[in-house]
Amino acid sequence: MAGANSSAGDSLSDHVAGAWYSVPGLRLRDHYFTVPLDYSLDCSTCPKISIFAREVVSVGKEEQPLPFLLYLQGGPGFESPRPTEGSGWISKACEEYRVVLLDQRGTGLSTPLTASSMMQMKSPEDLTNYLKHFRADNIVNDAEFIRVHLVPDAGPWTILGQSFGGFCAVTYLSFAPKGLKQVLLTGGIPPIGSGCTADTVYSVCFEQIIRQNEKYYKRFPQDIEIVREVVTHLAEHEGGGVLLPSGGILTPRGLQLLGLSCLGSSTGFERLHYMLERVWDPIIIPGAQKQISYCFLTAYERSLDFDTNPLYALLHESIYCQGASSRWSAHRIRAKDEGKFDATKAAKEGRPVLFSGEMIFPWMFEEIHALRPFKDAANLLAEKEDWPPLYDIDSLNNNKVPVAAAVYYEDMYVNFKLVMETASQIAGIRLWITNEFMHSGLRDAGSQVFDHLMGILSGKKPLF
Repeated sequence: MAGANSSAGDSLSDHVAGAWYSVPGLRLRDHYFTVPLDYSLDCSTCPKISIFAREVVSVGKEEQPLPFLLYLQGGPGFESPRPTEGSGWISKACEEYRVVLLDQRGTGLSTPLTASSMMQMKSPEDLTNYLKHFRADNIVNDAEFIRVHLVPDAGPWTILGQSFGGFCAVTYLSFAPKGLKQVLLTGGIPPIGSGCTADTVYSVCFEQIIRQNEKYYKRFPQDIEIVREVVTHLAEHEGGGVLLPSGGILTPRGLQLLGLSCLGSSTGFERLHYMLERVWDPIIIPGAQKQISYCFLTAYERSLDFDTNPLYALLHESIYCQGASSRWSAHRIRAKDEGKFDATKAAKEGRPVLFSGEMIFPWMFEEIHALRPFKDAANLLAEKEDWPPLYDIDSLNNNKVPVAAAVYYEDMYVNFKLVMETASQIAGIRLWITNEFMHSGLRDAGSQVFDHLMGILSGKKPLF
């Protein structure tokens, strides 16, 4: 099947497929595609990048004529899953589909933009001009390039978008619906207004973040005092924080970033609690100075992923921009009511310290070691105004592609109210609204979530 759909003018190197190999229950094959960095330029002369996609089928189905399903990972800036066995939603999907796990451009094996590879850029301006090509619009262009090369007769395929992958799927519906047979969305319906919708997102999402903090401290009330003690220790430490193993610095506001990975997904509360259990080194010599443990500091850095996936921090706010700059939206919105999220003030006043959520702040490019080299580029991206459109509301209003979406009622990352506003603009969309799962529902109960959405599209679920 590989290369069967190469169009006239394509070189043989546009698509290279590897041999089949195995993990328990699955057969896999690697594909590399050479695509333009900028699809608006002449393909014969413009710079090229490599896009990696992994084809996955159940054992024994390598040659069966199965329909294709493309998976779009959450992020931005995170690679697709690496299957180690046939389980979860991938195993379920492979019962009927040939699954394609796409490493979105800049991630995984798709010309990855890592903390080291981006250092090859000669200036912040060069890096900014390069990064502008790594949003959802070009991810969709890459997907279409792959579809034409991979799917027999360049037919349409089903796509499954998780979180930011769902944002990409709505961009796909807007600009390339002819390539789509049906669409599944899990925790990934974006705000689609013009300008910088990040302002709208952060204006409402702080409410859910506060509720998540309240839930956390209700479950682990002993952590209220532990977090206050840590904040006070950090604030009183020389330099306003403690050095991290990487060379960065852990400050009170940096500590609050743990909410990003721990407050919005299942088992996150538990992971945060168990991290805090070991926050202090034991005093084994009487009179020794109290200090934060190396165990906690390393766990803190592992929880953030900025060293391995810096693209997330650089491009996060741009996913909300159409013809406007973000101007550090989360930082501006938070400043309007800094009292609630001022960690040092909360500790002094004896209030619970609130963790923050899915937000990127300019000071992170000073305090997080892996992000420091990209501070100037991050500021340029925050001020960039001429972002192209990501959605076409008229096209969505007239959508003909079957769409089913899992909407998580208490999702900390994707606000329910904004989701419903967008859903009202996508013709024919079917919603499954549930509080049974958090944002990580596809990871936690993938087989069940995938089966439910497919049931909606197949008519096996109620039509109301």
